[in-house]
Amino acid sequence: MLGFGLSLVRLVVLAFILCSPVGLGSRSIPAKDVAGGDYGYEGLFRFAEAPEYRNGEECPAKGRKGFVSSCDASLVHIAMTLDSEYLRGSIAAVHSILRHSSCPENVFLHFIAAEFDPASPRVLTQLVRSTFPSLNYRVYIFREDTVINLISSSIRSALENPLNYARNYLGDILGLCVERVIYIDSDLVVVDDIGKLWNTTLSESRVIGAPEYCQADFEKYFTDEFWSYSDLSRVFDSRNPCYFNTGVMVMDLKRWREGNYKSKIENWMELQRRRRIYDLGSLPPFLLVFAGNVEPIDHRWNQHGLGGDNVKGSCRPLHPGPVSLLHWSGKGKPWSRLDAKNPCPVDHLWEPYDLHRPQRNNRLNH
Repeated sequence: MLGFGLSLVRLVVLAFILCSPVGLGSRSIPAKDVAGGDYGYEGLFRFAEAPEYRNGEECPAKGRKGFVSSCDASLVHIAMTLDSEYLRGSIAAVHSILRHSSCPENVFLHFIAAEFDPASPRVLTQLVRSTFPSLNYRVYIFREDTVINLISSSIRSALENPLNYARNYLGDILGLCVERVIYIDSDLVVVDDIGKLWNTTLSESRVIGAPEYCQADFEKYFTDEFWSYSDLSRVFDSRNPCYFNTGVMVMDLKRWREGNYKSKIENWMELQRRRRIYDLGSLPPFLLVFAGNVEPIDHRWNQHGLGGDNVKGSCRPLHPGPVSLLHWSGKGKPWSRLDAKNPCPVDHLWEPYDLHRPQRNNRLNH
């Protein structure tokens, strides 16, 4: 649960710290096909070029210089979605990861782009390349018909976007040689070395790891109908389920594929279409399949809820305790509130990573 006591000192201190083959349902745009340059989409998307971040001497050696295969065992794999609506957040998230990583050249980003985004996946790819010329990445096009017939209405229309469900298909989308990945949402920044999260041990054959919030009211994530039918609610009988946020997860894709967890999630989504058992988008199927069997990760790796609730998006303070990742889950997004000149105090912690610029040819000095 969120705490409500945030001292001015904590904010000041935080501000100082901050100052492959492709599976079914997708195709990819290799980064090597993209030339650099300053690209815009109808004047909306222009970003400064990020500083070039280099590895320290302690970092593991990569493959031959000038070419990085996604199968390289030294890589830290990170997956996130890429679309025009959240592009500014995605760019800030990547910038934060590289800025705080001990081995930024060993980071490999897997971007999942919408098939019918107003900005084409190729334009988005060009924007990434021009902003991060040295980044190791690949863009995959997510076919919306993979999931569109499984999506039901949600409490907020944005949660019905097919791209929100791309995480269900990472085992298919990413190459088989990628056996582990960190999945992150686009509305967050990382303020610690991502390698620490990557090194999380998933014990006892667990498939995912995430911060758990066992004090949260778990029953509210499902309808009264769900809890009234024992044939449904008994799924939790042998577990002690806790809420976790799917916006930050360490995933063992080898175990995911072997256990056919994509189909297990889809089965619950199909049931939801026939019987209304939840109201909140892509989260509940993950809770149904994994809650009570998640590798617990320190809460510092998902200081979530900074975007407020799913209706008003009102301001919220940080959780008590240390911070490694700030997450604006909820309706309110920091770039929107900053542009509207009505930011919440925590939005200023996102601002140092924002590379969006209104004019062309504006290189970031660092």
